[in-house]
Amino acid sequence: MLLDVVKYGHPVLRKKGEKIGVVTPEIKKLAADMLETMHAAKGIGLAAQQVGLGLQLAVIDVREATDRPSTLTVKGQPVEVNDFMPLVLINPELKPGDQPAAGTEGCLSFPEIFAEIVRPESVDVVALNGKGERIEFHCGGLLARVVQHETDHLHGILFIDRMSRETKAELKPQLDELQAATKATLKQ
Repeated sequence: MLLDVVKYGHPVLRKKGEKIGVVTPEIKKLAADMLETMHAAKGIGLAAQQVGLGLQLAVIDVREATDRPSTLTVKGQPVEVNDFMPLVLINPELKPGDQPAAGTEGCLSFPEIFAEIVRPESVDVVALNGKGERIEFHCGGLLARVVQHETDHLHGILFIDRMSRETKAELKPQLDELQAATKATLKQ
């Protein structure tokens, strides 16, 4: 089932998600609906906050992003990234790896807004998957960027919070317009 993606200005985007204790059939259905919604919107990541829910749940699928490579290792062994997709992350915990690097990011909650964001190039991840099983992996490239972007959402942090002051000032008219439109819709 397709879900509505909330836009910048909606208060749920600033809500820290609650940890999920048990992966129930409802959580599995939510993850499936989020994947369907993300794919329909041509996105590569989606957090529960973006569909109006304050939970520690994100979905990721970088298979279509062939122009920006990703790396993945499990137990120190390289793994084919596409074999791991789509990825459901529940209660993810991250440990940043390499040096920070700039990369272009967008967000389904900020349509048509893109910016260079500096993040570590790799990250270690511990989470539950969509079946409630513990998973651990190390990722780099685009996958690391998406994991960090979506995990930020789970803590109420938006990619605009990671922009340089200059970039945010440049985008201010678009951000103000989007926020005003969202708030007007919420009042209806």
